[in-house]
Amino acid sequence: MRNLSDIAEEYDFLEGDERYRLLIELGRDLEPMPDALKTDATLVRGCSAAVWVYPTGDAANLHFLADSNAAITKGIVALVIAAVQDRPASDVAAMDITATLEPFDLKNQLSSNRTQGVPNMIALVQEHAARIAAG
Repeated sequence: MRNLSDIAEEYDFLEGDERYRLLIELGRDLEPMPDALKTDATLVRGCSAAVWVYPTGDAANLHFLADSNAAITKGIVALVIAAVQDRPASDVAAMDITATLEPFDLKNQLSSNRTQGVPNMIALVQEHAARIAAG
């Protein structure tokens, strides 16, 4: 997975439909999430599409598997995951993920139903991180 600063640089260079294509490409590049992990327990509430997030790794190196059944939403999921992937759980728990994603201006680039679940996904990621960091 590409790092968030590289993605932001490319995203800033693009316009309109090209940005959608980049999001779709990012979603395709997500590490595959086994179907067995796509359960009610890993489902992110409040998303218009189905989104699943599952933490792996440990407190020193938190890793997430994630997926969505909608291509653009999956790209947004990939952005959130790129912001937190393989970082210490305590860093992820304390991180301002919303501010980290501001360069992508998702609220103005995408319809509201595509972005309404983003705060819920961020909250879930941070809850997982805080729980893992606490041991």
